[in-house]
Order: sequence, then structure tokens, then C-alpha cells
Amino acid sequence: MHYVWMAVIGFIVGLVARAILPGTQSLGIILTAVLGIAGSFLAEFVGRAMGWYAEGDAAGFIASVIGAIVLLFVVAKLKGSSSTG
Repeated sequence: MHYVWMAVIGFIVGLVARAILPGTQSLGIILTAVLGIAGSFLAEFVGRAMGWYAEGDAAGFIASVIGAIVLLFVVAKLKGSSSTG
């Protein structure tokens, strides 16, 4: 049941991140959930490196959204710079 909640919260985090970041992101439901989950992992990793989270602490909702926004921004910049159109 833990993985189901992780996917649902990841989807919500991904939706919020996509709503905050301007532009069009062509992501489906699954990639939106993956974006939210990856944003949470990024926020947790950075938080531990900065000393904000102890071992075993999970990143909060706002930190997860910020992590997802950062990932979305990086992917958008990589996709934009790789096109030679």
C-alpha cells in the first residue's frame, strides 16, 4: 500500500509542479507521477546534503514540488538545447 500512496502523492506533486512552471510539458499520467517521485528524491538528497534532513526523514510536500520544478526546468532546457531546428 505504501507504493500506491507514493504514486498518488507523486502524481499530485507532478501536477502542481507542471502547473507552477510556465510552458507546455507533454507528459502523460505516468511520467507526471514519475516526475513527482523523482522530485521528492531530489529534494530528500539535497536536504540531507545540506543537513536539513536526518537519515530516514522524508522530504515534505513543498520541497518535493520544488525538486520536481527543478527537474522539469532542467529537462526543458536539455530538450531545448538539443534541437537543431
